[in-house]
Amino acid sequence: METRRDERLTQLINALKRSDKLHLKEAAALLGVSEMTIRRDLNSESGPVVLLGGYIVLEPRSAGHYLLSDQKTRLVEEKRKAARLAAGLVQPHQTLFFDCGTTTPWIIEAIDSDLPFTGVCYSLNTFLALQEKPECRVILCGGEFHASNAIFKPLNLQDTLNNLCPDIAFYSAAGVHVRQGATCFNLDELPVKQWAMSMAQYHVLVVDHSKIGKVRPARMGDLSHFDAIVSDCRPDEEMVTYAKAQQIKLMY
Repeated sequence: METRRDERLTQLINALKRSDKLHLKEAAALLGVSEMTIRRDLNSESGPVVLLGGYIVLEPRSAGHYLLSDQKTRLVEEKRKAARLAAGLVQPHQTLFFDCGTTTPWIIEAIDSDLPFTGVCYSLNTFLALQEKPECRVILCGGEFHASNAIFKPLNLQDTLNNLCPDIAFYSAAGVHVRQGATCFNLDELPVKQWAMSMAQYHVLVVDHSKIGKVRPARMGDLSHFDAIVSDCRPDEEMVTYAKAQQIKLMY
């Protein structure tokens, strides 16, 4: 028997057949329910519709080891806390690179809406979050779309990226380890991450505490490359000692 939640999801799917995305407020008006009701519908279990950066989109399922929609509801408050600290580094008129993942949209949300800046990104959820900032000039680096992590992998870095030198690059990672460095799940992410590591002037790694001590398959680089590591709480003593020796700023 179809439940009211099922009926609402069916309506959303039909609406998304006419448009590639639907803002949460628009969806609430369409269904005649509150935004919180829709959030509960989408978070109660995995399904064909997901919420990314304030927009409802069809879930681009794949067989990858990391699925963006599976991560977006985990440790939300911890991610937001770290993101708010990172957003405090932003100054007016800077060019900022935003990595993919579920933490970086919270950094964007925490930036003052009146602050003018240029945002460079290569993932769908980060792009949607940047669209919400009225004073932001958005640069989306296109390429082949990878559904599991919702990124656009550039076919040629020369097209856009090598014309940019960001003031600050904000990175996400699935693992942060003193010896193995910063790592992620997907090799597809490495070209853009490593471009940013070579071109940006200031490098900020933003992770919740669950990533500390973990090692994932795709290696971004040594932790010594980062100027700051931002998290929701104090890392373990090994990380604190390493950061002090490498002159990495710890923010928590």
